[in-house]
Amino acid sequence: MSRIGKLPIGIPEGVTVSAGSEVIEVSGPKGSLKQAIVPGIKVSIEGKNVLVQRIKGDKKTKALHGLYRSLINNMIYGVDKGWSKTLELTGVGYKAQLIADDLALSLGFSHVVKFKKPQGITFTILEKEGRIIVSGFDKQLIGETAAKIRRLRPPEPYKGKGIHYLGEKLKTKVGKSAKTIGTTTK
Repeated sequence: MSRIGKLPIGIPEGVTVSAGSEVIEVSGPKGSLKQAIVPGIKVSIEGKNVLVQRIKGDKKTKALHGLYRSLINNMIYGVDKGWSKTLELTGVGYKAQLIADDLALSLGFSHVVKFKKPQGITFTILEKEGRIIVSGFDKQLIGETAAKIRRLRPPEPYKGKGIHYLGEKLKTKVGKSAKTIGTTTK
């Protein structure tokens, strides 16, 4: 049995969970989310806990057991407290602005890059630190949106200029001049 899959998920106050045979729906103060369930997994609600169980014992169902438990846990946490990801802008002149809830990014191109805000996502900009906070209640949508913004100008390998996640370790390359040190000419 999966170590993660067998753990019960607590339902906090203000969050309602309804589980059918094919779909589970979670709603709370931040919003509402739905997730389809594969036929080999059974989701049941017992008191203030959600239990995820395997009906079949095949390899695919065993692999999905812990996954569905994590997805449901993330849904419950998201509609209760919400999720966020922070992106950092590194580079001279790189900045972000909010224009009617959409992002306008100056990333060293000849034009301003506009990024349309998806439904269910909010952007917060900390100009002094050069940070963009992507927040909402759907963890998958937040991760996807943050990845799309990062793809607009990924960090380059020599100076690290670009957009990267807060706390992301960047591998920087040594420049051209470092290769010539130690070589001798005859």
